[in-house]
Amino acid sequence: MKKAIGILLIVIALGVGYIGANKLADSTKEINFLGLKIDASNESGQTQGIVYLVLALACLAGGVYAVGKAKE
Repeated sequence: MKKAIGILLIVIALGVGYIGANKLADSTKEINFLGLKIDASNESGQTQGIVYLVLALACLAGGVYAVGKAKE
């Protein structure tokens, strides 16, 4: 049972990490216009992306721990 929960947590971590990475990438845009670099960023989107990535890291750590504990 612990192994199944661990694998599920790892799969969830991959999905949440993907969503977080996309949110982080979409929150920052850069445009070159006539040699001028214009940078626009969405701070709330960046914060959400970081929160998703931290949550994914926590799920990944929990999943790895559960799978490792199941082998004992």
